[in-house]
Amino acid sequence: MNKTRQHELMHWLKKQRKPVQFWLRLSMLLGLLAAGLIIVQAGLLATLLQSLIVDQLPPTLLLKYFGLLIITSALRAVIHWGRERIGFISGMRIRSRIRKIVFDKLEQLGPSWVQGKPAGSWATIILEQIDDMQDYYSRYLPQMYLAAFIPLLILMAIFPINWATGLILLIAAPLIPLFMMLVGMGAAEANRRNFISLARLSGKFFDSLRGLDTLRLFHRAQAETDQIRATSDQFRRRTMEVLRLAFLSSAVLEFFAAVSIAMVAVYFGFSYLGALDFGRYHTGVTVFSGFFVLMLAPEFFQPLRDLGTFYHAKAQALGAAESLVTFLTSEAETTINTGNKKLSGDDPITLIANQLEIIATNGTRLAGPLNFSVVAGQRIAIVGHSGAGKSSLLSLLLGFLPYRGSITINGVELRKLDLTAWRQQVSWVGQNPYLPAQTLAENILLAKPDANETQLQQTIKRAYVDEFLTDLPQGLTTEMGDQAARLSVGQAQRVAVARALLNPCRLLLLDEPSANLDVNSEQRVMSALMAASHAQTTLLVTHQLENTVDYDLIWVMERGLLIQQGDHATLSKTAGAFANLSKFS
Repeated sequence: MNKTRQHELMHWLKKQRKPVQFWLRLSMLLGLLAAGLIIVQAGLLATLLQSLIVDQLPPTLLLKYFGLLIITSALRAVIHWGRERIGFISGMRIRSRIRKIVFDKLEQLGPSWVQGKPAGSWATIILEQIDDMQDYYSRYLPQMYLAAFIPLLILMAIFPINWATGLILLIAAPLIPLFMMLVGMGAAEANRRNFISLARLSGKFFDSLRGLDTLRLFHRAQAETDQIRATSDQFRRRTMEVLRLAFLSSAVLEFFAAVSIAMVAVYFGFSYLGALDFGRYHTGVTVFSGFFVLMLAPEFFQPLRDLGTFYHAKAQALGAAESLVTFLTSEAETTINTGNKKLSGDDPITLIANQLEIIATNGTRLAGPLNFSVVAGQRIAIVGHSGAGKSSLLSLLLGFLPYRGSITINGVELRKLDLTAWRQQVSWVGQNPYLPAQTLAENILLAKPDANETQLQQTIKRAYVDEFLTDLPQGLTTEMGDQAARLSVGQAQRVAVARALLNPCRLLLLDEPSANLDVNSEQRVMSALMAASHAQTTLLVTHQLENTVDYDLIWVMERGLLIQQGDHATLSKTAGAFANLSKFS
C-alpha cells in the first residue's frame, strides 16, 4: 500500500469520527486527568517514604497522606471506567454509522450486483472488518494524543526536581516511536493482505457449506476440503505475519523503556553513593526525589506502551478501510437511474416497453430489444428456457437492473420514478422464500406492519397457512429459527405468499413460485396466487405450462427476445416455441 493510498484511508477513517468527536475529546481529557492523579499519587508515596524513612515521623501524622492516597486511587479507578465506557460507546456508534453507509451502498447497487460476490465475503466486510475498527476509535485515537501530552506533563513534574533524569527521559522518548514506526511500516499492508485472505476463506467456506450435498454426491468433498485447507493455511501465514510485526514493535518499545528506566535508577544509585554530583538543584538528591522520579519513569513510558499495544488497531483499521473504501467507491459499470416521481391513484398498472434492453450491472445485455404492452389488470405468464431473460424482466420492474430504451409505468418512465415509493406498490414472490423475522406472524406482517388481526387471519386463510398452523407449537408466535428451519419448503412458500397478499398492491410479480415444491404445496400456492391474480396486474414466470392455462396472455421468451405470444389455447394449437416447450413439460 503506497503512501498516497494510506493518506486517503487515514483521511476517510478520521472523517468517520466526527459524530463522536465530543466523546473522544472527553476521553482524552479524562486520560490527562488520570495522568495528573498519577503524579499526585507518586508525590504522596514519595512524601510518605521520606517522612517514614528519613524524617522518621510517627504514622499518626501521616494519616492525611494515606487518606489522600486512597482517594486518588479511587478517582483513578472511576476515571478508567469512564474512559472505557466512553470509548466503547464511541466505537459502537461509529461502527453503526459505517454499517449504515455499507447497507445504503448495497441498496444502491442492488441485489444483482451483490450476488456477483460470495456471501461469505459480505459477512466478513459487514461484521468482522467493521468490528475491527472498534479499537482504533475507542483506544488508539485517544491514546495517540495522550502519548504526546502525558509524557510532557510528567516531564513538567520531574524537571523542577532533577534535570538530569528529565533529560534522560526526554532523549529516550522520541527514539521509541521512531523505531516503532520503522519496524511497523509494513503492518498496514500485512493487515490488508490478512483481510483479503479472511474474506477469501469466508466466501470459500460458506459456499462449500451451501453446496455440501452436491459435493458429496459427486465425490468432491475431499477435493473441496483440500482447497479449504490451502486457503486456511494462507490465512494462517498472513495472521502470523501480522503477529510477528506486532511482537517486534512491542519488543522495540520495551527495550528502550527498560534501558531508560535502568539509566535513571543507576543515576540515583551512584548519586546516593556520592559518585555523581550533577542534575540536582540546591536541595541535593533526596529519598523523595529518587522515589518520585523512579515511580514516574515507568508511567512516562506507559502511554507509549499503550500506544504500541493499540498500534495494531491502526493497522487493522487501515486494512479494513482498504476493503470498505474500495467497496464504497465501486460503481456498477451501468448505473441504475432513479427519479422522484410517484404514481398517483390505486388503479392496476399499465406497462409499455419500446426497444427495451435489460442490462446487467457489468454492462452486458441480458434481454432485448423488447416491445410489449400490458393493460391494467391483465395477467401475463412468461415461459421459456432457463437464461431466456424472464427473471431479468421482473428484476428490471423492481428497479434492480439498468436498461436502455423505454419502459413506462402508467405513462411514467421507470427511471424517473422514486423506486422506494414504487416498490411499496409491488408485491413479489420468488422461488426461494426468505423469512428474516423471528416469528411466523412477524414474517407475514413485514408487508404491512399496521395490519389488524382480521386482515392477518383472512390472509392466512387465503394462503392456506391455516392448514399447518395447528401443527406449530406456538401457532403464529412460533419462532422460525435460522433459515425458517421449523418449516418445510412448501410451508415457508405459503408464508411468503401470505406476506405478498397481505398488502394490496398494483403489480404482482411471481418468479417461479411453485419451483421445488411437492404436489400438494404447489397446488395450494398456485391456487392462492391464481385467486389473488385478478385484483391487479400480474406477471408470472414459470416453467410449468399447466400453470399458464387460465392466464390472459402467455409470452414465450428465448435468448432475451419475446418470440411468441397468445393465450394458452391458441399457442397450444400453433407450431412454434410454446409447442416445443409443451413436449418437454
